[in-house]
Amino acid sequence: MPSKRLLKKDVNYVMGDIIDAAYIHQMANPKEDPAKSEAIVDEAIKDFDELIAKINRRDIENKKKHFSEINKELQERASKLVEKLNAL
Repeated sequence: MPSKRLLKKDVNYVMGDIIDAAYIHQMANPKEDPAKSEAIVDEAIKDFDELIAKINRRDIENKKKHFSEINKELQERASKLVEKLNAL
């Protein structure tokens, strides 16, 4: 079971890396429409906020199960964002 602190770090690092990759794509391809990569950045920020809100919930009975589900959700959301980045 990941601890709350480590789970927050994971969310921060993963979403931060996705945002960095989107901006690197923008700089590497200046002639392409930046709206597509900006949409990915916006989605990553939205996902980050939602995941952190779920981590910070206090009315959880089984923390181990709750944090495991959040970790799985992080992996799923990150995979979808990476697929969108790769499609650019």
